[in-house]
Amino acid sequence: MRKVVTIKHGSKGWGGPLSVFETPTQKYVVSITGGGIHPIAQKIADLLEVPTKDGFKEKIEPEEMIIVVVDCGGTLRCGVYPKMGVKTIDVHAISPSGPLSKFMTEDIFVSGPSLEDITLATETEEDAETPIIAPTVDKEESEATEKIEPAPQKKNLMGYVAALGKAIGKVVNVFYQGGRESIDIVIKNILPFMTFVSIMVGIINYSGIGDVIANAVKPLAGSLPGLLALSVICAIPFLSPILGPGAVIAQVVGVLVGVEIGKGTIPTAYALPALFAINSQVVCDFIPVGLTLCEATPETVEIGTPAVLFTRLITGPIAVVVAWLLSFGLY
Repeated sequence: MRKVVTIKHGSKGWGGPLSVFETPTQKYVVSITGGGIHPIAQKIADLLEVPTKDGFKEKIEPEEMIIVVVDCGGTLRCGVYPKMGVKTIDVHAISPSGPLSKFMTEDIFVSGPSLEDITLATETEEDAETPIIAPTVDKEESEATEKIEPAPQKKNLMGYVAALGKAIGKVVNVFYQGGRESIDIVIKNILPFMTFVSIMVGIINYSGIGDVIANAVKPLAGSLPGLLALSVICAIPFLSPILGPGAVIAQVVGVLVGVEIGKGTIPTAYALPALFAINSQVVCDFIPVGLTLCEATPETVEIGTPAVLFTRLITGPIAVVVAWLLSFGLY
């Protein structure tokens, strides 16, 4: 008997159900959520009686992962591990999105599950995956097949025309596929984001929240010291990996600051430095994934992750100062 855990998507989630179990090579449940071991990852590991690993502290090879738990808001990270063939749970209730959405299929990805959606089942060794037996081929038949060579074709005018047509067809197909993927990205990512921004602006302008937010944001966004303080807050190492997924905080604050700049509450000259101030946490949640994709050693991941996080705490305010200097004469 071996233990098998089934994960279903939540009430607003997508994908699955996934069935996971320990194998001779896949031994760990990995959590890359920026706040230690996520409860979902811990429950799966407890049911399977296997170790959990924090992807922010150490590197785990994809072939050693039973399943990985991420907290991506629908950008890149949610599709990285499905592309590598690793079963993935996104704690946010999202549907396939981002540039790697084509790899997020129901048999390898599930989103928005709660602890109640994770159950334990058991199956016998007989229920395990049966090996695929390749069909036998007679030796003489295979040798005869190998000896058969295509008859040489004469190169005439029509042959060159056909070859030219195939070459042009390949080029057209590349452009056609690129256009189709571009439209897909626009529909699934850009248009929803534009809708989100429009709704936020409407709420701010017509609900009265804008005046309250203006009084709260103006002391920070209306001066260089305030922007530096905002940058430091967003880049604090234990906050930046949590603020990073989906860039939700940056999107919301960016819309708020933009509306107040449009109203004249915040000087226009602070638009560029404000952009850098609210984005100090960018990619801080992606560092372990990026190091893994670069095939970094476990020691590099253990040292590199906190090093980059603390580096952002320094480079974030510096970027604000540089943007403030470059903003002179722009407006």
